[in-house]
Amino acid sequence: MKVALGDYPHAQLELDGYDVEPVEVKPIIAAYRRMIRDLEFDVCELAPVSYLMARQVGVPLSAIPVFLNRRFHHEDVQCAANSGIRVPRDLEGRRVGVRAYSVSTGVWVRGVLAEEYGVAHEKITWVVDDDDHVEGRVPANVERVTDGRSLGELLSAGELDAALTGNAGTGRAGAPRTGWTSHGGVTEGSYPLFPDAEVLSADWYVRTGIYPLHSVVVIRSELVERDPGLPTALYAALAESKRQSQAAWSAIPRLARQAEQIGADPIPYGIEANEPSLRALVRFSRDQGLLDPDFPTDIHELFAEGDYR
Repeated sequence: MKVALGDYPHAQLELDGYDVEPVEVKPIIAAYRRMIRDLEFDVCELAPVSYLMARQVGVPLSAIPVFLNRRFHHEDVQCAANSGIRVPRDLEGRRVGVRAYSVSTGVWVRGVLAEEYGVAHEKITWVVDDDDHVEGRVPANVERVTDGRSLGELLSAGELDAALTGNAGTGRAGAPRTGWTSHGGVTEGSYPLFPDAEVLSADWYVRTGIYPLHSVVVIRSELVERDPGLPTALYAALAESKRQSQAAWSAIPRLARQAEQIGADPIPYGIEANEPSLRALVRFSRDQGLLDPDFPTDIHELFAEGDYR
């Protein structure tokens, strides 16, 4: 079984009855397109929005409710030095950079801006410099960079009014993009739309229960058809890996910070524990034109049948 997962302490997989062959892909997002378009792996970490879009167009993938990575997004909106942007509604009528329209960071940020601050995402020109993992759903207000410059360079030059820096991303071959500085993608002279981002994120979580998902584990559907017990076994194995890694979490700044932010398990698995986040992800994706209006709203339908307790 070829398995492509990120390099997380909680994703060390041993599965009874299977010879697990880890495939190293760095960064792991370089595996997403390969999985969706070529089914290159048997089990793979995938961006959750990409999974929903792939499912909609019939790509034979099945998911289990294991979410290896997540993060809040208020801190991701960086404004150009001379943009004059002061409040979220100032983004309307502006040019805002994001790696790809359907990238998770973009979907979550647009959802927060719309539901919390009344920002109309369709009144923003979204400037992208990479392809979506699932093609064909780009709205008319998306513009592609064609001169080879990065979003960071365009932001520094004032040709973007703002950019979402939480996922600078990679090129087609998986190489890191340039133009972002090493401190979280912030470029020279830019400033955050939300200076008190951590406070706002914590408040949003308390009020809504939404803890943004950034990955989901998927299996080639052929394997599930051949072995219906595989989703349950894979879920149990990854839950056990997570249990065994907990002692090391305090030494991982990101996990320690997120545990403090939410006051609980920083990487909860299962459907019920993630219901608000899953419902929000489907809602945001539909509202932003990435999913059809009749896309299933029953979140249990998003996952292979299994015991996920």
